[in-house]
Amino acid sequence: MIRKVVQDATEAVQGLKDNMTLMLGGFGLCGIPENSIIAIRESGVKGLTCISNNAGVDDFGLGLLLQTRQIKKMISSYVGENDLFEKQMLSGELEVELIPQGTLAERCRATGAGIPAFYTPAGYGTEVAQGKEVRWFNGKPHILEHAFTPDFAFVKAWKGDEAGNLIFKGTARNFNPLMAMAGKITVAEVEELVPAGQLDPNFIHTPGIFVQRIFQGVNYEKRIEQRTVRAAAS
Repeated sequence: MIRKVVQDATEAVQGLKDNMTLMLGGFGLCGIPENSIIAIRESGVKGLTCISNNAGVDDFGLGLLLQTRQIKKMISSYVGENDLFEKQMLSGELEVELIPQGTLAERCRATGAGIPAFYTPAGYGTEVAQGKEVRWFNGKPHILEHAFTPDFAFVKAWKGDEAGNLIFKGTARNFNPLMAMAGKITVAEVEELVPAGQLDPNFIHTPGIFVQRIFQGVNYEKRIEQRTVRAAAS
């Protein structure tokens, strides 16, 4: 069996170079590859194009790479929690491609499935459609969207085994499985790493064939972007 386990995030990001395209899983701050993002920051690579549903917050998640000006372009669907992102975008320092969330997910899935492009009605008649081919299906206009070409995909799972099989938990099972299929090199960090054969095959979300490197992460913060609570009963 090919050995996929690496010691830590620093070893997992070996081979990163300037101007690469990276996919980073997660939804908001849930299920983001926290350890890998820190290792990317410490590697010093720059000029990155990052594909992620969101851009973290000012001092956490991808916000850490925005602080160090390592991201050249963000391809995202929701970025409303990051003031630094807004400042860099409005100043022209950061190139931004905003994509409807469903289209972003399908472009990730298409990449892993070997589908080069597809048509979707989402975004027609808006800025999203500018410069894109339009065809009509069943009397409805659709725009052509292309799959991505990421060099690395970084995902975070709840459990994984030494063969790279992954199980995601709750909301983290969103972009992570799609992106895990799509990277030329997929790096998975997990909260719990177990020997091969210990995971029930019926509950595996991502087969190990898609994962090239895996390690057990540490010190997960699991922040909440906006905590909303009810007032205590009087």
